[in-house]
Order: sequence, then C-alpha cells, then structure tokens
Amino acid sequence: MKKYTIIYCLLWGMLRTLSAQEVFEGYTLFTPQIGFVNNSSTKLMDNDLNIIQSWDHPLGPASMPYLIPGNEPGFENTFLLYPYRVSNPTMESGGVGGAVQCLTWEGELVWEFVLSNTDYQHHHDIEPLPNGNVLMIAWEKKTASEGYAMGREEIDNPLNQMWSEAIFEIQPDGNGSAVVVWEWHLWDHLVQDYCSSCPNYTVISQHPELFNINNGIVGTPAGPGGANADWIHINAINYNAEWDQIVISSRYQNEIFVIDHGTTTEEAAGHNGGNYTKGGDFLYRWGNPQNYDRGNNSDRILSDQHSINWIPEGYPGEGNFILFNNYHSGSGPWGESAVLEFIPPVDSEGNYFIENGEPFGPNSYDWIYEENIFTAMQGGSFRQPNGNTLITDCDSAHLLEVTQAGEIVWEYYESGANTVIARAQKYSLDYFDNINDDLLGDLNNDGILNILDIVFLVNLVLAEEFNSAGDINDDEALNILDIVLLANLILNN
Repeated sequence: MKKYTIIYCLLWGMLRTLSAQEVFEGYTLFTPQIGFVNNSSTKLMDNDLNIIQSWDHPLGPASMPYLIPGNEPGFENTFLLYPYRVSNPTMESGGVGGAVQCLTWEGELVWEFVLSNTDYQHHHDIEPLPNGNVLMIAWEKKTASEGYAMGREEIDNPLNQMWSEAIFEIQPDGNGSAVVVWEWHLWDHLVQDYCSSCPNYTVISQHPELFNINNGIVGTPAGPGGANADWIHINAINYNAEWDQIVISSRYQNEIFVIDHGTTTEEAAGHNGGNYTKGGDFLYRWGNPQNYDRGNNSDRILSDQHSINWIPEGYPGEGNFILFNNYHSGSGPWGESAVLEFIPPVDSEGNYFIENGEPFGPNSYDWIYEENIFTAMQGGSFRQPNGNTLITDCDSAHLLEVTQAGEIVWEYYESGANTVIARAQKYSLDYFDNINDDLLGDLNNDGILNILDIVFLVNLVLAEEFNSAGDINDDEALNILDIVLLANLILNN
C-alpha cells in the first residue's frame, strides 16, 4: 500500500508541475494566402512568433503544407510537401490545386507530381504516408450521360458534367516525379432507388456502405473559376497507420467517410477483399444519416465541415475524430463555427459497429469549442500531445491554441487585407529528432516525452510488467526510480 501511495503522490506532483506548461511547445506550419494571387510563402513559426524557416512559392496553395522526415534526424533535414494551384486547371471550383511539390529545408525541388488532366483534377488536401508515399484527392469528370446511366435523376449545370471523387496514392520515382501505385473511386461505390434499369438499384437504407448518387445538387452556374460540376467536394484526407484506414470529409454532403486502404486497386473498386473484407465500400460514415435514409435533417450534425483527422495514439482523446464544423449554426454567408471531437463506435481492430436500421453512432459529439470562431471556407483543428487543440479560423487568418477547458493559451493573426490561412498544424520541438531510433521513455510511441509516458510507466510499475523503453536507469526492472528519472527527462526537455 505504501508503494502505491508514494507513486500516486509523485504522479500528482508531476501532473501539477507539467500542467503549468499550458502552451504546447512546438513549431507551427502554415501557408498564408492573399486572395487568389499566385505568390505565397510557407512559414514555420515558434511560440514566440519567430519565423524559424520559410519557403517561397510562385504558385498559390491548394490547402495546408506538411513536413516529413528526411534521412537524418532534425528539422533541418526535413522535407516540405506543398500542394498548390496549377496555372491552368482542367476543372475549377473552391480549393482547386493540381500538383504537389517536395522541397528541401533550403527550398530546393526534390520531386513534383501534377494531377490535372482531361479526367482528373487534384484539389484541396494531400496526406503523407509513413512509407513516404502521398495521398491526393481529385475530382473525377463524368459526363451527364454517364451520370444518368448510373441512375442520377437530375444534372443541372452549364457543363453537363458530374464531378465525382477519387483518391490516388503516389510514390516518388527517384527521378523528380512520382507514379500512381493505388487508387480508389467513389463512382465504384454508388447506390440509387430512382432508375430500376440502372446499376445499383436497391433500398438505400439497407446499404450504408454505399453513396446515393441522387444526394445533393451537381455543380453551379458560377463559382471561383466559372461554372462547375462539383458534387461531393472532398476537402480533407487523413490516414490511420494502425488500422490502415483513410478518412475523408465531404463539404457538400455534410458527412465524413472511412475506407480501407489495405486493398489492392482492384479490390478498392469492388465490395470484397482488403483488411476488412469490404473492398472499397465505406467502413464508417458520420454527420448526416439522411444521406443513407436512416435519419432526417434534424439528425444532421455536420455542415460544410473541414479538417477531419484521427487524434493520434498517446494524445488525450486518442482514437477519436476531431474536425472543424464550419456552419455549426447559421447558414451561408453568416454563422458560427465549432470544433467537434467525437468517439466512433469502433473496436481495437478498427471494426465499426452499426445496428440494423439505425445510423452510425454516436448521436452527438464528446467535446466542443465554439467561442468566437467562424469561417465559411477551410478551417482546421488538431489535438496536441498535452491535450490542447490548435485551431485555424481561415477567413480571419487567426490561429489559436485552446485547452480542453476552452482557455486560449496562444494565438496569432496573419496581417494583410484578404489574407486567409487554410489550416495550420504544430510539430513538437523534437518531433524529428529520433526518427531512426527508439526514444527512451517514449512508452506510447508518439515520438515525444510527456506526462502521458509517465502515466504509462506508472501503470507498468503497478502491474509489475516490463518494457525496456521505460527502464531509464537500465537496471532491467521498472520501479519508482525510473518514474523519477523519466520525470526529470521531461522537465529538462
């Protein structure tokens, strides 16, 4: 009993000490955009608003940039992935892009891939994968005739087109470009109850794994680039390495979708195979159950949302989803935004549960921040290792970090008329310091040392289990001495 008392007292003291460090120490990465001008600059900024590094770009951003590790540890060896707007896109609507560049720390081009052709046009987000590949979102052009043949009831835009969505995984080829190694197409996973002689005619409510081709309108007669046929408008993509799953966010359908990445391209085009034996069908969806006839408009939670992502392992809320809900209340052009965190109905293996005749849960969110934020376009929210959340209010070019209690502990405004920031994210100061080695004390394997590792170590000590990462004094045993040493490592860091 005495051992338990000592450990808990020590843990409580460390919690109080570490919780005083409210702002998460890291570098924030973002690309301001001034209207639709071409020139832009990506910035990496510390908590004191000092610019650590910047990259100039001749063409404007499509969404947010990413840092990825290099062959050696340290920020100075990282690479920047920059999705950008090509000069003459083949399809144009909000968030149009067309290409991604990989740049060195000094701004030298390593490789570049353009996805802008007769059939496909990259837009919005990309997602770096642990193996060095990159996921890209693209509009997939379909003619009105193709849409009607699949059971679409109405297509009313001057282009007489219907832009579906596709995801491409590209792999750098070592020669300054990249090749497509995997792909998924929404067009392969449709359902409808309008045309009995067309494919996939069935009862929609019985197939939540498929998307109703008659949901929503198809395009508009005018937009940022003129008339468009933008139907789904995927605006964010994120990857879960543990389950090999992809999540995407559809602004126009007010819903997020999870698919299996553990498929071949052939399996992704069908309804069988992969890690979850469902091919490329949806494993999970959330936000607007009326899309699959298991609810009505009063059941809809999401509206024009962006920035869907899993909270990483070891972070408070790990495994939950977090997103930026643009029109949490109101409607265009005025409203109020909110950041929502919700807990999906999933087991430890990545299997999602749904009851017969019922929509996917949950029926509400678990955490919300909605204080004086609103943006009609883009926007972001990312959980930090200490439990804070980094939020991007795009239209105001406002970055803010809030605690779980909703207190703002850090913020930044990018100056300049008509300046916006699509999304920003923060990297811990030592995020890239130990890319090739196991970090001693990093028991939750998130690449950093913090109070969460102490919690893991305490649980190991109490359970009398051994993990070499927690054996700080290398005596082949886990005890209170290792807890003290780990606490000192964190405090000194």
